[in-house]
Amino acid sequence: MKEEFIHFIWNNKLYKDDSLYTEEGESLQIVHPGRHNTNAGPDFFDARIKIAGTLWAGNIEIHLKASDWNKHGHQSDPAYRNTILHVVAMADIPVINDIGSSVPVFVINWPKWIEDNYELLIKSHEWIGCASLLYQVDPFRVKFFLNGVMIERLKQKIETISKVLFETKDDWSETFYRMLARSFGLRENSLPFEMVARSLPQSVLAKHHDSLFQIEALLFGQAGLLGDELFGDDYYIDLRKEYRFLAGKYGLKPVEGHVWKFMRMHPGNFPTLRLAQFAALIHVSRGLFTAVIESNNLEDLKTLFSVSASAYWDNHYSFNKPSVNRKKVFGEQIFSLIVINVVVPFYFLFGESQNKLFLKDRALEILEQMPPENNSLISRWAGAGVVASNALESQALLQLQHNYCEPRKCLDCTIGHKIILHEPI
Repeated sequence: MKEEFIHFIWNNKLYKDDSLYTEEGESLQIVHPGRHNTNAGPDFFDARIKIAGTLWAGNIEIHLKASDWNKHGHQSDPAYRNTILHVVAMADIPVINDIGSSVPVFVINWPKWIEDNYELLIKSHEWIGCASLLYQVDPFRVKFFLNGVMIERLKQKIETISKVLFETKDDWSETFYRMLARSFGLRENSLPFEMVARSLPQSVLAKHHDSLFQIEALLFGQAGLLGDELFGDDYYIDLRKEYRFLAGKYGLKPVEGHVWKFMRMHPGNFPTLRLAQFAALIHVSRGLFTAVIESNNLEDLKTLFSVSASAYWDNHYSFNKPSVNRKKVFGEQIFSLIVINVVVPFYFLFGESQNKLFLKDRALEILEQMPPENNSLISRWAGAGVVASNALESQALLQLQHNYCEPRKCLDCTIGHKIILHEPI
C-alpha cells in the first residue's frame, strides 16, 4: 500500500463513512476533506471536520502508520501545528504536535474492491497497466481526457520557451529563432543547433538576408564545420573564406565541430543538410516570427516553410562528398515536428501573454488539422482501442504514456480513476 492511495481515498470520499470515530472514541464527521497539497507541508489544507459535534477547520496529514508522524519529524515542526486530524491505515502510537497537544487520529477504511482494482493496475506487467481494461471506460471520456493531457503537454513546452524568453529579455523574435534552430536539429543535434543560435544572434543574420551564401557561411562557420579539412571543393573553400571575414567583422567564436552527430543517422537528417535548409528559411523569411503569428491556418504555415537547400545540396548530404542528385526540399516530417514543438506552443504562449485568446484556439485547431504521428507507440494505443485521429490526440497519448502510464501514476489519471472505481458485479 502507498500513501498516495490513501490520499485518493480521502480526497474522493471513498471511505466507509457510516459511524466514523477517532481512535480516541469520539464521533467524527467529514464536512470537507480540504485542498490537496502537492508541495511541502500537510497533505490537505483548509479541511473542515466535526469531532464530538465541534467544528474544526485546519489541515489533514495522511500516513500509512501513525508512527510515521514522528518518523517524518512532524512532532517538532510548527508547520504541522494546525493539523486537526491524522488519517492513517494503522494507528500504532498516539500523536503529539510541536507544542505538546494531542492530534486526533482516524483509521480510514475503504471497500476492498477499490484496493483490488488499484493493485491490478500498478502491478500489471502489460505495457500500460490498463491495456486489457480500457473497455470499461467510455471512449468519449477517454477523448475528453486527452484534451486536458494535451494542454498539460503544451504547458511543459511553454515552460522551456519561457526560460529562453527570460534570457532574451522578452525578445519574442530571438526566442523563436533559438527554439526553431533547436527543432531543426531533431533529437540528436538539438543542443548543437541551439548552441549555434545562441552564438549567432538573429540580428547578425538579418544584416545578410539578401545573401543566402553569407547566411550559409555564418551558420556553417559558427557550427564549427568549416575547419575540419584543409582542402575541399570550391563551395566549401569559398564558405570558409567568407566566414573568416564575417567572423572577424562581428567577433564571432564558433562552437566545436565535434559536437555534431552523424553516425547511424539517415543522410536526410545530417546536420549539414539541416543547417543548409535552416539557412534557406532565414534567407526567404523577413520577420519570421511575425509571419508565423499572422498565419491563419496550417496551409499558411506550409507555404511559409516551403523552402529547399541551395543548389550545392542537390547532390550532397555533407561537404566534399557528392551523392545522387536530388532536390533537398523541406520534408513533411520535420515540418510537422516544428509545428508541434515550436509553432503551436508559441501561439499558445504569445496568445496568453498578449491576451489574444484566438491564438490559443488556433494552436489547438492546427493540431486537429494535422494527421497523427505514425510510430510504434501510437500503433500500440490503437491496438488497445484508442485510435488517434489527429496530432492533438497522438501528442496527448505520448504525454499520457510517458507521464502517467510508465510511472504507473494511475491515481492521477482520469482513465485510471474510472477503472479503479469500476465496481464488480
